[in-house]
Amino acid sequence: MGWFWSTPEPSSAPVAPHPLPKPGATPPPECPMHKSDVPSPLLQKIEQSQQSSQPSSCPVKSPSQAERYPTTPAAPIDPPRQSQQASWSASLNPLNYMPTFKNERAADSPQSRSLALEREISSIPRGDADSNWEYPSPQQMYNAMLRKGHTETPAEDVTAMVAVHNFLNEGAWNEIVEWENIFAPGLSAGWEKCKRGEQGLAMDRAKREYLAELQAERRRAAGLPDDATKQTEQPRLLRFQGRPGEPTPKARVIQALAQAFPNRFGQEPPFDRHDWYVARKQPDGSAKEVRYVIDYYGGGLQATGEPVFYLDIRPALDTPTAAAERAIRWGSDVWYTATGSGIREKIKQQEAEARANS
Repeated sequence: MGWFWSTPEPSSAPVAPHPLPKPGATPPPECPMHKSDVPSPLLQKIEQSQQSSQPSSCPVKSPSQAERYPTTPAAPIDPPRQSQQASWSASLNPLNYMPTFKNERAADSPQSRSLALEREISSIPRGDADSNWEYPSPQQMYNAMLRKGHTETPAEDVTAMVAVHNFLNEGAWNEIVEWENIFAPGLSAGWEKCKRGEQGLAMDRAKREYLAELQAERRRAAGLPDDATKQTEQPRLLRFQGRPGEPTPKARVIQALAQAFPNRFGQEPPFDRHDWYVARKQPDGSAKEVRYVIDYYGGGLQATGEPVFYLDIRPALDTPTAAAERAIRWGSDVWYTATGSGIREKIKQQEAEARANS
Protein backbone atom coordinates (compact mmCIF):
# COMPACT_ATOMS: atom_id res chain seq x y z
CA MET A 1 0.00 0.00 0.00
CA GLY A 2 2.97 2.34 -0.16
CA TRP A 3 2.76 3.84 -3.63
CA PHE A 4 4.71 7.06 -3.43
CA TRP A 5 5.84 8.68 -6.61
CA SER A 6 8.63 11.08 -7.43
CA THR A 7 7.77 11.75 -11.03
CA PRO A 8 7.18 15.41 -11.88
CA GLU A 9 3.59 16.56 -12.05
CA PRO A 10 2.34 20.12 -11.46
CA SER A 11 0.42 20.31 -8.22
CA SER A 12 -1.33 22.97 -6.19
CA ALA A 13 -1.21 23.49 -2.44
CA PRO A 14 -1.23 20.33 -0.32
CA VAL A 15 -4.59 18.72 0.21
CA ALA A 16 -5.65 17.16 3.49
CA PRO A 17 -5.53 13.34 3.46
CA HIS A 18 -8.74 11.51 2.60
CA PRO A 19 -10.71 9.87 5.39
CA LEU A 20 -11.38 6.16 5.03
CA PRO A 21 -13.90 6.06 2.17
CA LYS A 22 -17.30 4.46 2.52
CA PRO A 23 -17.48 2.68 -0.85
CA GLY A 24 -16.88 -1.03 -0.59
CA ALA A 25 -14.05 -0.95 -3.13
CA THR A 26 -10.76 -2.11 -1.70
CA PRO A 27 -7.28 -2.20 -3.17
CA PRO A 28 -6.04 -5.22 -5.13
CA PRO A 29 -4.52 -8.03 -3.03
CA GLU A 30 -1.11 -6.47 -3.41
CA CYS A 31 0.38 -3.26 -4.73
CA PRO A 32 0.98 -3.68 -8.45
CA MET A 33 4.66 -2.79 -8.11
CA HIS A 34 7.55 -3.09 -5.72
CA LYS A 35 9.08 -6.41 -6.65
CA SER A 36 12.80 -5.67 -6.43
CA ASP A 37 15.15 -4.33 -3.83
CA VAL A 38 16.18 -0.70 -3.67
CA PRO A 39 19.55 1.10 -3.71
CA SER A 40 21.81 2.38 -0.99
CA PRO A 41 20.86 4.87 1.78
CA LEU A 42 20.35 8.56 1.23
CA LEU A 43 21.40 9.61 4.70
CA GLN A 44 23.78 12.25 3.36
CA LYS A 45 20.72 14.25 2.40
CA ILE A 46 19.49 14.55 5.97
CA GLU A 47 22.86 15.47 7.45
CA GLN A 48 23.40 18.28 4.95
CA SER A 49 22.23 21.70 6.04
CA GLN A 50 18.72 22.73 5.19
CA GLN A 51 19.62 26.34 4.47
CA SER A 52 17.70 26.50 1.20
CA SER A 53 14.38 24.96 0.20
CA GLN A 54 12.70 24.04 -3.02
CA PRO A 55 9.55 25.98 -3.94
CA SER A 56 6.54 24.70 -2.01
CA SER A 57 4.59 24.47 -5.24
CA CYS A 58 6.92 21.75 -6.52
CA PRO A 59 7.07 18.98 -3.90
CA VAL A 60 8.62 16.50 -6.33
CA LYS A 61 11.76 16.48 -8.39
CA SER A 62 11.59 17.71 -11.95
CA PRO A 63 13.94 16.78 -14.78
CA SER A 64 14.56 20.50 -15.28
CA GLN A 65 15.81 20.84 -11.69
CA ALA A 66 19.23 19.75 -10.60
CA GLU A 67 19.39 17.00 -8.00
CA ARG A 68 19.62 18.76 -4.69
CA TYR A 69 21.38 15.89 -2.99
CA PRO A 70 23.31 14.06 -5.73
CA THR A 71 23.98 10.45 -4.91
CA THR A 72 25.21 7.39 -6.72
CA PRO A 73 22.83 4.46 -6.14
CA ALA A 74 24.42 1.11 -5.48
CA ALA A 75 23.74 -1.88 -7.69
CA PRO A 76 20.62 -3.93 -6.90
CA ILE A 77 21.11 -6.89 -4.59
CA ASP A 78 19.95 -9.30 -7.29
CA PRO A 79 21.46 -7.95 -10.54
CA PRO A 80 19.59 -8.87 -13.71
CA ARG A 81 21.07 -11.72 -15.67
CA GLN A 82 20.37 -10.35 -19.12
CA SER A 83 21.34 -7.04 -20.65
CA GLN A 84 17.73 -6.35 -21.56
CA GLN A 85 16.70 -6.82 -17.94
CA ALA A 86 19.56 -4.59 -16.83
CA SER A 87 18.37 -1.83 -19.14
CA TRP A 88 14.83 -2.12 -17.78
CA SER A 89 16.07 -2.12 -14.18
CA ALA A 90 18.16 0.99 -14.79
CA SER A 91 15.03 2.88 -15.84
CA LEU A 92 13.33 2.39 -12.47
CA ASN A 93 13.00 5.09 -9.87
CA PRO A 94 15.71 4.42 -7.22
CA LEU A 95 13.48 5.64 -4.37
CA ASN A 96 10.61 3.22 -4.92
CA TYR A 97 11.95 0.89 -7.65
CA MET A 98 8.98 1.57 -9.88
CA PRO A 99 8.76 2.60 -13.51
CA THR A 100 7.46 6.02 -14.44
CA PHE A 101 3.77 6.18 -15.33
CA LYS A 102 2.36 9.07 -17.29
CA ASN A 103 -0.42 10.95 -15.59
CA GLU A 104 -2.73 10.67 -18.58
CA ARG A 105 -5.18 8.25 -20.12
CA ALA A 106 -3.64 5.99 -22.72
CA ALA A 107 -5.23 5.87 -26.14
CA ASP A 108 -5.86 2.12 -25.85
CA SER A 109 -6.98 2.21 -22.20
CA PRO A 110 -10.00 -0.03 -21.47
CA GLN A 111 -11.26 2.27 -18.70
CA SER A 112 -14.93 3.20 -18.94
CA ARG A 113 -14.61 6.75 -17.61
CA SER A 114 -12.08 9.52 -17.18
CA LEU A 115 -10.15 9.61 -13.92
CA ALA A 116 -8.82 12.57 -11.99
CA LEU A 117 -5.24 13.65 -12.61
CA GLU A 118 -4.80 15.59 -9.35
CA ARG A 119 -2.23 14.19 -6.94
CA GLU A 120 -2.39 14.52 -3.18
CA ILE A 121 0.54 15.66 -1.08
CA SER A 122 1.20 13.37 1.88
CA SER A 123 2.32 14.38 5.36
CA ILE A 124 5.45 12.24 4.97
CA PRO A 125 8.74 14.17 4.59
CA ARG A 126 11.04 13.05 1.80
CA GLY A 127 14.62 12.10 2.45
CA ASP A 128 16.00 13.79 -0.65
CA ALA A 129 14.29 17.20 -0.51
CA ASP A 130 12.60 19.65 1.82
CA SER A 131 9.16 18.54 0.69
CA ASN A 132 6.75 15.68 1.22
CA TRP A 133 6.08 12.54 -0.75
CA GLU A 134 3.32 12.74 -3.31
CA TYR A 135 0.63 10.12 -3.84
CA PRO A 136 -0.40 8.90 -7.30
CA SER A 137 -3.46 10.29 -9.02
CA PRO A 138 -6.37 7.93 -9.73
CA GLN A 139 -5.27 7.82 -13.37
CA GLN A 140 -1.73 6.83 -12.43
CA MET A 141 -3.05 4.17 -10.08
CA TYR A 142 -5.21 2.75 -12.86
CA ASN A 143 -2.29 2.76 -15.31
CA ALA A 144 -0.16 0.90 -12.77
CA MET A 145 -2.85 -1.74 -12.23
CA LEU A 146 -3.19 -2.25 -15.97
CA ARG A 147 0.52 -2.89 -16.22
CA LYS A 148 0.25 -5.58 -13.54
CA GLY A 149 -2.63 -7.26 -15.33
CA HIS A 150 -5.53 -6.02 -13.17
CA THR A 151 -7.59 -5.25 -16.28
CA GLU A 152 -10.83 -6.29 -14.57
CA THR A 153 -10.69 -3.39 -12.08
CA PRO A 154 -13.65 -1.02 -12.68
CA ALA A 155 -12.43 2.51 -13.33
CA GLU A 156 -15.17 3.93 -11.09
CA ASP A 157 -13.65 2.13 -8.09
CA VAL A 158 -10.13 3.49 -8.50
CA THR A 159 -10.78 6.79 -6.71
CA ALA A 160 -11.92 4.91 -3.61
CA MET A 161 -8.85 2.66 -3.87
CA VAL A 162 -6.57 5.69 -3.94
CA ALA A 163 -8.31 7.10 -0.88
CA VAL A 164 -7.83 3.82 1.02
CA HIS A 165 -4.21 3.64 -0.12
CA ASN A 166 -3.47 7.17 1.10
CA PHE A 167 -5.34 6.64 4.36
CA LEU A 168 -3.33 3.53 5.21
CA ASN A 169 -0.01 5.15 4.39
CA GLU A 170 -0.79 8.15 6.58
CA GLY A 171 -1.65 5.81 9.45
CA ALA A 172 1.53 3.80 8.89
CA TRP A 173 3.66 6.93 8.98
CA ASN A 174 2.01 8.19 12.19
CA GLU A 175 2.90 4.91 13.90
CA ILE A 176 6.49 5.10 12.63
CA VAL A 177 6.77 8.66 13.94
CA GLU A 178 5.58 7.39 17.32
CA TRP A 179 8.35 4.76 17.37
CA GLU A 180 10.87 7.42 16.39
CA ASN A 181 9.70 9.87 19.06
CA ILE A 182 10.24 7.16 21.64
CA PHE A 183 13.61 5.75 20.61
CA ALA A 184 15.40 8.40 18.54
CA PRO A 185 16.88 9.97 21.74
CA GLY A 186 18.29 6.56 22.73
CA LEU A 187 17.30 3.34 24.48
CA SER A 188 17.47 4.80 27.98
CA ALA A 189 15.17 7.65 27.01
CA GLY A 190 12.89 5.13 25.31
CA TRP A 191 12.69 3.08 28.49
CA GLU A 192 11.75 6.15 30.51
CA LYS A 193 8.88 6.81 28.12
CA CYS A 194 7.74 3.19 27.91
CA LYS A 195 7.96 2.14 31.55
CA ARG A 196 4.37 3.28 32.19
CA GLY A 197 3.03 1.09 29.40
CA GLU A 198 1.00 2.02 26.36
CA GLN A 199 -1.41 4.02 28.50
CA GLY A 200 1.45 6.20 29.67
CA LEU A 201 2.65 6.61 26.09
CA ALA A 202 -0.83 7.71 25.03
CA MET A 203 -0.95 10.29 27.82
CA ASP A 204 2.49 11.61 26.92
CA ARG A 205 1.49 11.81 23.26
CA ALA A 206 -1.67 13.76 24.07
CA LYS A 207 0.32 16.15 26.24
CA ARG A 208 2.96 16.61 23.55
CA GLU A 209 0.35 17.31 20.87
CA TYR A 210 -1.47 19.78 23.11
CA LEU A 211 1.70 21.73 23.91
CA ALA A 212 2.74 21.73 20.24
CA GLU A 213 -0.63 23.10 19.17
CA LEU A 214 -0.54 25.71 21.95
CA GLN A 215 2.91 26.86 20.86
CA ALA A 216 1.81 26.98 17.22
CA GLU A 217 -1.19 29.14 18.11
CA ARG A 218 1.03 31.55 20.04
CA ARG A 219 3.42 31.83 17.10
CA ARG A 220 0.55 32.49 14.71
CA ALA A 221 -0.90 35.10 17.05
CA ALA A 222 2.49 36.82 17.18
CA GLY A 223 2.80 36.71 13.39
CA LEU A 224 5.78 34.35 13.51
CA PRO A 225 6.39 31.55 11.00
CA ASP A 226 6.20 27.90 11.94
CA ASP A 227 9.11 26.50 13.91
CA ALA A 228 11.36 25.01 11.21
CA THR A 229 13.69 23.50 13.81
CA LYS A 230 11.15 20.89 14.82
CA GLN A 231 10.59 19.94 11.20
CA THR A 232 14.28 19.18 10.69
CA GLU A 233 14.26 16.96 13.78
CA GLN A 234 11.44 14.80 12.46
CA PRO A 235 12.16 11.46 10.75
CA ARG A 236 12.11 11.32 6.98
CA LEU A 237 11.20 8.53 4.60
CA LEU A 238 14.23 7.76 2.45
CA ARG A 239 12.77 5.03 0.27
CA PHE A 240 10.49 2.01 0.43
CA GLN A 241 10.11 -1.42 -1.03
CA GLY A 242 7.01 -3.53 -1.60
CA ARG A 243 7.56 -7.24 -0.94
CA PRO A 244 4.10 -8.87 -1.14
CA GLY A 245 5.55 -12.25 -2.07
CA GLU A 246 7.96 -12.37 0.89
CA PRO A 247 6.08 -12.86 4.19
CA THR A 248 7.82 -11.51 7.26
CA PRO A 249 9.06 -14.00 9.88
CA LYS A 250 6.35 -12.82 12.26
CA ALA A 251 3.63 -13.38 9.65
CA ARG A 252 4.98 -16.88 8.94
CA VAL A 253 4.98 -17.72 12.65
CA ILE A 254 1.40 -16.51 13.04
CA GLN A 255 0.27 -18.59 10.07
CA ALA A 256 2.05 -21.63 11.51
CA LEU A 257 0.27 -21.08 14.83
CA ALA A 258 -3.01 -20.79 12.94
CA GLN A 259 -2.53 -24.37 11.75
CA ALA A 260 -2.27 -25.57 15.34
CA PHE A 261 -4.65 -23.11 17.02
CA PRO A 262 -7.15 -21.96 14.36
CA ASN A 263 -9.58 -20.51 16.89
CA ARG A 264 -6.98 -18.12 18.27
CA PHE A 265 -4.74 -17.41 15.29
CA GLY A 266 -7.01 -18.30 12.39
CA GLN A 267 -6.77 -15.03 10.50
CA GLU A 268 -5.98 -14.40 6.87
CA PRO A 269 -2.32 -13.81 6.02
CA PRO A 270 -1.24 -10.24 5.23
CA PHE A 271 -2.32 -9.10 1.79
CA ASP A 272 0.79 -6.93 1.46
CA ARG A 273 4.16 -6.27 3.06
CA HIS A 274 6.36 -3.19 2.80
CA ASP A 275 9.75 -2.17 4.10
CA TRP A 276 10.14 1.55 4.79
CA TYR A 277 13.63 3.01 5.22
CA VAL A 278 13.58 5.98 7.59
CA ALA A 279 16.24 8.56 8.44
CA ARG A 280 16.37 8.89 12.23
CA LYS A 281 17.79 12.15 13.59
CA GLN A 282 20.06 11.20 16.49
CA PRO A 283 20.91 13.39 19.51
CA ASP A 284 24.35 14.26 18.08
CA GLY A 285 22.75 15.61 14.92
CA SER A 286 23.72 12.71 12.68
CA ALA A 287 21.23 10.60 10.75
CA LYS A 288 20.80 6.86 11.06
CA GLU A 289 18.87 4.63 8.68
CA VAL A 290 16.21 2.47 10.35
CA ARG A 291 14.17 -0.10 8.44
CA TYR A 292 10.55 -0.61 9.43
CA VAL A 293 8.47 -3.63 8.42
CA ILE A 294 4.75 -3.26 7.74
CA ASP A 295 2.28 -6.12 7.41
CA TYR A 296 -1.12 -5.16 5.98
CA TYR A 297 -4.10 -7.23 7.13
CA GLY A 298 -7.69 -7.04 5.95
CA GLY A 299 -10.34 -7.10 8.65
CA GLY A 300 -13.53 -7.45 6.64
CA LEU A 301 -16.26 -4.82 6.67
CA GLN A 302 -17.87 -2.82 9.43
CA ALA A 303 -21.64 -2.72 9.88
CA THR A 304 -21.58 0.55 7.94
CA GLY A 305 -19.92 -1.16 4.98
CA GLU A 306 -16.56 0.51 5.51
CA PRO A 307 -13.50 -1.73 5.08
CA VAL A 308 -11.32 -2.48 8.09
CA PHE A 309 -7.54 -2.83 7.90
CA TYR A 310 -4.92 -3.72 10.48
CA LEU A 311 -1.31 -2.61 10.15
CA ASP A 312 1.44 -4.37 12.09
CA ILE A 313 4.37 -1.93 12.15
CA ARG A 314 7.69 -2.49 13.91
CA PRO A 315 11.43 -1.92 13.46
CA ALA A 316 13.09 -4.67 11.46
CA LEU A 317 15.46 -6.90 13.41
CA ASP A 318 18.53 -5.61 11.58
CA THR A 319 20.46 -4.63 14.73
CA PRO A 320 20.51 -5.50 18.44
CA THR A 321 19.20 -1.99 19.08
CA ALA A 322 16.07 -2.71 17.04
CA ALA A 323 15.49 -5.92 19.00
CA ALA A 324 15.86 -3.97 22.25
CA GLU A 325 13.37 -1.36 21.05
CA ARG A 326 10.81 -4.05 20.33
CA ALA A 327 11.36 -5.70 23.70
CA ILE A 328 11.10 -2.41 25.58
CA ARG A 329 7.92 -1.24 23.94
CA TRP A 330 6.09 -4.54 23.69
CA GLY A 331 7.12 -5.60 27.19
CA SER A 332 6.30 -2.31 28.87
CA ASP A 333 2.68 -3.19 29.66
CA VAL A 334 3.72 -6.50 31.23
CA TRP A 335 6.42 -4.78 33.28
CA TYR A 336 4.07 -1.99 34.37
CA THR A 337 1.48 -4.49 35.58
CA ALA A 338 3.85 -7.09 37.07
CA THR A 339 5.77 -4.57 39.17
CA GLY A 340 2.61 -2.98 40.54
CA SER A 341 3.62 0.44 39.27
CA GLY A 342 0.09 1.26 38.21
CA ILE A 343 -1.32 0.49 41.65
CA ARG A 344 1.37 2.55 43.38
CA GLU A 345 0.67 5.50 41.11
CA LYS A 346 -3.04 5.33 41.88
CA ILE A 347 -2.30 5.24 45.62
CA LYS A 348 -0.01 8.28 45.30
CA GLN A 349 -2.68 10.10 43.32
CA GLN A 350 -5.33 9.33 45.93
CA GLU A 351 -3.02 10.50 48.72
CA ALA A 352 -2.30 13.74 46.86
CA GLU A 353 -6.02 14.36 46.33
CA ALA A 354 -6.69 13.66 50.02
CA ARG A 355 -4.03 16.18 51.08
CA ALA A 356 -5.41 18.76 48.68
CA ASN A 357 -8.93 18.34 50.08
CA SER A 358 -7.87 18.37 53.73
